[in-house]
Amino acid sequence: MFPLQRGRRLRTNESIRSLVRETIVTPQDFMFPMFIAEGTNVQEAIPSMPGMFRRSVDLTVKEVKELYAVGIRAVNIYVKVSNHLKDNAGTEAWNPNGLMQTAIKAIKDACPDMIVMPDVALDPYSIYGHDGIIENGVVVNDPTVDALMKMSVSHAEAGADFVAPSDMMDGRILRMREALDQSGFTNVGIMSYSAKYASAFYGPFRDALDSAPRADVEIPKDKKTYQMDYANRIEAVKEALYDVEEGADILMVKPGMAYLDIVREVKDAVNVPVAVYQVSGEYAMVKAASERGWLDHDQIMMEQLTCIKRAGASIISTYFAKEAAILLNK
Repeated sequence: MFPLQRGRRLRTNESIRSLVRETIVTPQDFMFPMFIAEGTNVQEAIPSMPGMFRRSVDLTVKEVKELYAVGIRAVNIYVKVSNHLKDNAGTEAWNPNGLMQTAIKAIKDACPDMIVMPDVALDPYSIYGHDGIIENGVVVNDPTVDALMKMSVSHAEAGADFVAPSDMMDGRILRMREALDQSGFTNVGIMSYSAKYASAFYGPFRDALDSAPRADVEIPKDKKTYQMDYANRIEAVKEALYDVEEGADILMVKPGMAYLDIVREVKDAVNVPVAVYQVSGEYAMVKAASERGWLDHDQIMMEQLTCIKRAGASIISTYFAKEAAILLNK
């Protein structure tokens, strides 16, 4: 008689396991982060992120078409801005002919059904590498929000489907929503980085965009005055609820694997989709370990992506997106 319930019956073979599998990952779950550089026919490898590149707009468009062909339906785009265009106010961020605006237009012209979510933050445009404007050695909130409003409207004018503020300034979602609506862009959504932690996992990303805070001037040496303390959990839920009240359509938790408890907490607290960013450091660790033969690359890649979705993610922003989609399509 013992035991009546045998869990192993449902694990007997792959056919049974696939029949009762609770979490299914598909290419449509993925969003691919892309780095865009000035020039034409430019493809620069990012040494700390094997397999990732900074591409000029023309090669970005080519890559977007390939992504769409394997089932990926969203890209999150970032630009590497020339140093001579940087200032403290980030004014290049709302240049209608800027690199970001040009890239948005080119992607939407070439692949209209690809969802384009440009990053909204001042760090690529800042001479100081911070997400906001510096005054008296401090990253100031409200003047930065004013700049982010202009940036968001500029992205919408270029054709963005969503804007994706990653800056963590207070109150910016409400002001951006108002600015978009007043400019006639009521259908342009906002994917808010609601719980973006001050994490050491971002190192390779900052290499890709040259956006780390400068150490040679009297400014904050890190982003801890606006990004969240990684020791905190309740604060993430509070920030998520604020952003939903202010008009966010999608919430983002960043980083990914080390923060899956936060993903579940946020998912349980809100009634909007939750996205997760599996960040550059998490990607680089898998690449490095698999190159040394310490991990099976494809198995650990798919395990991590499945765990992110299992935790509650509706969207997974990951540098593995193309590789994983090709594997899934097989």
